[in-house]
Amino acid sequence: MRTAPQRAALLGAAIATIVTLPGLGIGTLWDNSETAYGEVAREVLLYHDPVVMHFNGTPWFVQPPLYFWLAALCAKLFGVTTFAMRLPAALATILMGALVGYAACRAAGIRAAIYAVVILSTNVMQVIVGRLAIMDALLDLCVAAAIFAFYEALQPEDWRLSLERRRTTSWYAGWIALAFGVLAKGPVALAVPFLVITGWVMWEARDGRVLTFPARREWLAGVVCFVAILAPWFVLLQLRVGGVGVAELIGHYSFGRYLGTIEGQSGPMWYYVPAIVLGFFPWIGFLPAAFVFALRSALDRDAALLRLSILWAVLPFLFFSFAQTKLPNYIALEIPALALLVALWFEQVSYGRERAWAIVSGLIVPLTLAAVIVAVIVFTQQHRFDATLAAIADDLRLLGLLMGGGAFLTLLFLLRAQWAARAPFALASATVGALLLIALVVEPHVEPFKPIPRLAAVVARERRLGDVVVIQGVAGGNALLFYTEPRIEMLPPAQDPRRALCSGARVFYVAPKDGMPPPSNGRKRRLIAVAGGDGLFLYEGNCSAD
Repeated sequence: MRTAPQRAALLGAAIATIVTLPGLGIGTLWDNSETAYGEVAREVLLYHDPVVMHFNGTPWFVQPPLYFWLAALCAKLFGVTTFAMRLPAALATILMGALVGYAACRAAGIRAAIYAVVILSTNVMQVIVGRLAIMDALLDLCVAAAIFAFYEALQPEDWRLSLERRRTTSWYAGWIALAFGVLAKGPVALAVPFLVITGWVMWEARDGRVLTFPARREWLAGVVCFVAILAPWFVLLQLRVGGVGVAELIGHYSFGRYLGTIEGQSGPMWYYVPAIVLGFFPWIGFLPAAFVFALRSALDRDAALLRLSILWAVLPFLFFSFAQTKLPNYIALEIPALALLVALWFEQVSYGRERAWAIVSGLIVPLTLAAVIVAVIVFTQQHRFDATLAAIADDLRLLGLLMGGGAFLTLLFLLRAQWAARAPFALASATVGALLLIALVVEPHVEPFKPIPRLAAVVARERRLGDVVVIQGVAGGNALLFYTEPRIEMLPPAQDPRRALCSGARVFYVAPKDGMPPPSNGRKRRLIAVAGGDGLFLYEGNCSAD
């Protein structure tokens, strides 16, 4: 018979599966991260090289290899498809649901665990990260596993769930999770658990709780596990390309990403405030009340999980706020902590406590919904997506009705003390319906507005040996590469294209369909396909001398 933590883990995995897998393979990959990472994974198979990653036929040292190995394996099993490229992230998200359910149940009981997995799997950030062909879901899983493992391994001797064998297993599991986290996305997988666990240990010590630290031999064994997992790939990479690969990966794209701006991805100190507001939707309305409750209750001797969750929410937020390179998905690794905070607060609400805060928070939910709708409209207008917005207007209205109905039911349940325990499930059910609508209906409606995959299909069909593919002046170079074959030439907008247009027996040239340059050096030029505002031109014939 399954224990309560095992049942919570299964429930967490089931909820994550419902919101992650349906429609995972619909449509094409989104440019530019999905297609870039998908291409690196595809080139693992093209070049039969799992040691040196390649992009566009060139060695590539931007990210560690774990996601690309897994995506290449999925592509080997299911073909080079959207589903295969996204499957590693989806599976990591499902495992995250199981992990949070199991850990929350062991530390706080089955009711808190149920709330935690429901909230975890039905917020925007968690769903986005779990449905994209990127490595963040793997990183988030490894970071959460390390934090939960060390949290359990360091508990006092009198902890009610403590067993020596389980404590030792958790200690080693934490080191293993750290190693796979580094293989997923580099040193950040060390930095975040170190910050959170060190802060938590200091807080516990300040309050007089005596934690149990492993013996020296267990420290050594943990480090050995960590090195044994990491060392083979790093050693092989060093032997293949020398120090340049590790220096580029760790120096430029890890520490350099924190200390400097990479690819123009910068932002102000408050960058992650709107990222959390939008990313933790629709639960963001409950977070202020949950955080205040956590701060009030953190001094209780038995509130170790609350203290851990507070630090897990705050310290990574500050850590990434000080980084010079910023992206919204960086903050996704603290979503489990936010889910725990809100879940532990909802547990109090279910017992008839926190009534005033619950009603105020219930009123905030529709306000956050209205703010998200306004933000979507403003974003689409600023980026000239009016045609896209018009195409999905009916879908958006249905989404608004779903979420509005869920917000209304949630408030109604919170207003009745005997129904308050059901409030999270009302909002979660509406959110699941909205997420499935987006995956199964909205995304197919948006697909025609992706021009590059359609042009790439023409290139893939017509391309011959010796032909060259060039793209200039339009977005989507990574998508053109993923849906054709390496190599392709990605020219800056200001560069003279004439040399590139004479570089092959024939040249496929993707550019704005209006305002393109004259035929290069006497070659014939034909417009052979149009998608959106982009055109595919074929240059052929002899080139005259420069």
